[in-house]
Amino acid sequence: MSVGKKDILETAGINTRLGHLGLDPFANNGFVNPPIVRGSTVLFPSAGDMSRPAGEPSQKYTYGTHGSPTTDALCEAINELEGAAGTVLVPSGLVAITLPLLAYLSAGDHALIVDSVYNPTRVFCDNILKKFGISVDYYDPEIGAGIAALIKPNTKLVHLEAPGSHTMEMQDVRAIADAAHLHGCVVMMDNTWATPVFFRPMDYGVDVVIHAATKYPSGHSDVLMGFVSANETHWPALHQANWQFGMCVTSDDAYQILRGLRTMALRLERHQETALKIAQWLEGRDDVAAVLHPGLPSFPGHAIWKRDFKGASGVFSFVLKESQEQRFKARAHAFLDGLKLFGLGYSWGGYECLAVQSFLGDRTIRKAPKEGPVIRLQIGLEDVEDIIADLERGFAAIGG
Repeated sequence: MSVGKKDILETAGINTRLGHLGLDPFANNGFVNPPIVRGSTVLFPSAGDMSRPAGEPSQKYTYGTHGSPTTDALCEAINELEGAAGTVLVPSGLVAITLPLLAYLSAGDHALIVDSVYNPTRVFCDNILKKFGISVDYYDPEIGAGIAALIKPNTKLVHLEAPGSHTMEMQDVRAIADAAHLHGCVVMMDNTWATPVFFRPMDYGVDVVIHAATKYPSGHSDVLMGFVSANETHWPALHQANWQFGMCVTSDDAYQILRGLRTMALRLERHQETALKIAQWLEGRDDVAAVLHPGLPSFPGHAIWKRDFKGASGVFSFVLKESQEQRFKARAHAFLDGLKLFGLGYSWGGYECLAVQSFLGDRTIRKAPKEGPVIRLQIGLEDVEDIIADLERGFAAIGG
């Protein structure tokens, strides 16, 4: 029996897979990369072909919002990386979260959302979902199988994010997914931090995986996009919702993300290596109360991270020591304004270092540390010595 390229890629290393997924050169006249197919209107050969039901199209492409060869190439690559039945591409990471919430929840339903969730997700749940008659409760990220006690007769969905935004709490994904499935809940997870390079949620029981492609798949701070991938059971509802909402991305942006995927694992190796060195360096400083990085043995969630994850990305936080709460903001601002190499920006996953003060006031369970303000760092691809020197400038600005 001859072995095909697809068979080889199933067992190949991550860099090999990223270098070949979504590519079919001989379907594109031999060109390595897929063409950028721009367009809204798609023509049909006859009126009969055009009048077929939406579920029985006479040709693969019917309208620009429903995909193109370029966007399909990216979806195919993500399906393979995630082990998914299908993937939709949407205009941002936040849309990637809100679309499945709307796809799987209806008026009268109840959802459980991790308390350390990405804050815009919380804002959406507390406003739009409740406006539609959907109730939401937040749970401790470290609850594990204990989440079963929070599931109500009308609980339809459990949302995870690991590590948690800003404070990096780890979750026992398998335990939560197993408990939720016993009650028929859809389990969805934001996997932006780890990417499928370091963690594949569907291997741990997650039904729907969310990714802000703006971050590491892009890698260059120049594209906004989100992925939503679903298993076979939950793909039809996600696909239908996306079709009905008319969510789509441009072929130009899809091409940029495809290009970013080719080097994503290599970049993540560098992000991981440098970030861990920075975290270890910060741990030794007297003016740092705590370093919130799952890769550190001192971090409470380290054991789960080491058991389930293959690596860590370049995003983590630390608590800047300050005994007086009224001085938290001033101290954080002084530190941030002392940085010259780090940019002050809300995103991450690009090639450059970024820093931001974390605001955790909306949380109900995992509230902000009392030891000082939380500073989140995105460690870029710069040299570690230069990054440390810049952080030294920040500490010098506060007298550290």
